[in-house]
Amino acid sequence: MVINDKKKIKKTAVIGAGFAGISAAAYLAQGGFEVDLYEKNEQVGGRARQLETDNGYTFDMGPSWYWMPDVFDKFFSDFGHKPSDFYELELLDPGFTVVYGMDDVLDIPADFDALCSVFESIETGSAERLKVFLAEAAFKYKVGIEKLVYKPGLSIFEFLDADLIKGVFKLQVFTSFSKHVRKFFSHPKLIALMEFPVLFLGAMPEDTPALYSLMNYAGLKLGTWYPKGGFGKVIEGMKSVAEEQGVKFHLGSPIASIRQSGNSAVELGFDTFKKSFDGVIASADYHHIEKELLLTGTNNYEEKYWDKRVLAPSCLIFYIGVTKKVDRLKHHTLFFDEDLKLHAIEIYKDPKWPAKPLFYVCCPSKTDDSVAPEGHENLFLLMPLATDLEDTEALRVKYFDMIMDRLEKYTGDDIRNNIDYNKSYCVEDFKVDYNSYKGNAYGLANTLMQTANLKPSIRNKKIPNLYYAGQLTVPGPGVPPSIISGNVAAKQLINYLKA
Repeated sequence: MVINDKKKIKKTAVIGAGFAGISAAAYLAQGGFEVDLYEKNEQVGGRARQLETDNGYTFDMGPSWYWMPDVFDKFFSDFGHKPSDFYELELLDPGFTVVYGMDDVLDIPADFDALCSVFESIETGSAERLKVFLAEAAFKYKVGIEKLVYKPGLSIFEFLDADLIKGVFKLQVFTSFSKHVRKFFSHPKLIALMEFPVLFLGAMPEDTPALYSLMNYAGLKLGTWYPKGGFGKVIEGMKSVAEEQGVKFHLGSPIASIRQSGNSAVELGFDTFKKSFDGVIASADYHHIEKELLLTGTNNYEEKYWDKRVLAPSCLIFYIGVTKKVDRLKHHTLFFDEDLKLHAIEIYKDPKWPAKPLFYVCCPSKTDDSVAPEGHENLFLLMPLATDLEDTEALRVKYFDMIMDRLEKYTGDDIRNNIDYNKSYCVEDFKVDYNSYKGNAYGLANTLMQTANLKPSIRNKKIPNLYYAGQLTVPGPGVPPSIISGNVAAKQLINYLKA
C-alpha cells in the first residue's frame, strides 16, 4: 500500500485586483498557496484602470505620478524580474511644472544641482537649506521604506528595532510638517512647492507628521518617472507576475458575502454559488467589506468608528481628448495660482465645493505618442475635493468651465472648441466603481492619529484567517504603499496558515 503524505495545498482568495490585491495574490502564490483573485469590474487595476476610447485615446483613470521607483523594483525583483521586463520608464525633465500665476511658472528640473539653483534664485540661502532638508528626508525615506512601511501594525513591539529606536527623533513623527518646512524656507512659492505632496496624503500640512518630508525626497531627489503606455502597463506587468506564480484571475466577479465556515475556513458568497478558502485577503474598500459583506459581530469596527476617520480627498477628474497640440503644457502641471490653504480648508476643515480650486493637469501625450492620435493631446484634469459632497452633472459642468477658463488663459489655446472626447469622474463614480467609502479617491489620511498601529487593523479580530490590504489600512495611501500593503498582508496570512 502506498501512503501519500503530501500535504494538501491550501486554497486562498484575494478580493480586488488593484495594486494591493495583485501584490497580495502574487506573494501568496509564491508562498505555495493556490490563489483565486476576484474583481468586481471587468478590468484589472482598480483605480489604475485604463480607459480606451473608440477614437484613439488611452487614459490612465487614476494614478499618474510614478514616484518611489525602488518599491516597484523590489516587487518585480522578488519574483526574478525587473520593471523593464514589462514596461519602459522615462525620467521626466522637468519632473513637473508649478504655475503660480499666468506668467509666474516654475519648472522643477530632474538634475539636483539645477534644482538648487532654482531654489537659490527664489530665496537667498535656500539651496544649502534644501540640501539639509533633503538629507534629513533621505534618512526618513530609508528608515520609512525599509522599516516602517513593512510593519503590519499589530503590536507596539514591532517598533523595538534598533534603527527605529535610534532614529525616533530624526523621524519627526510628532512634529508638524508645516512647521518643519517653515524652519527651512520662508518664500511662499517654496513653501507651496514643498507642501503640495501632502495635499494628497489626506490632511492639512499642519496636521501631517514631518515624517512625510520623505515624499519631498521621493519627488525631488529620486525623480518623477513615466511608464510608457501609462500605469496600465505597470498593472499588466504585475498581473503577468501573478499569473506566472499561478494566480487565477476572475473578472466581473463581485463578492456578496464573507462568512466564517466551521473552525478553519472562510466562505465567500457570490451571486449564484459559495466557495470556501483556507484564508482570504480583502483588498477591496475596507469599510464596504465590514459593513456590507461581513455579518455584524464579525466586523472589526462599528459605523461610528468609520465616521470619525479622517479621509484623504476625493476628486473631480476629466479625461479629455484634444484635436490639436497645446504647446505650453508639460507632462505634469500643478496650478497653484490660487490660495493653497483656502482649498485645503475646503477639503479638510469646512468640506464644500471649493471657491477657487487648485488643480492638476497631466498631459502624457507630451512624452508618449501611443496615448493619443497623431497631432492630438491626451489631458487628465484633476481637482482635489472633500469626500461625500453632493455630486451633480451641473456641478461638474460648472467646475469644468472654471478650470478651462484658467487653463485656456494660461496656454493661450482654444481647447474647448477642439475637444473630441470628454468624460468626467467624481464622488459618485468612486462609490459605484470601487465601493469607495464616502467616495474617497486616496484612502485614509496620514495624520498622526492614523499612522502605523493607529490605522484600521490589517487583521480581522474575529476571523483569524481574514486579512485586509489597500489604502484604508497600513501603510497608507498611494501606489507604492498599496503594493507594500499587499506584500505585508500576504506575509501575515502565510505565517498564520503555516503556523
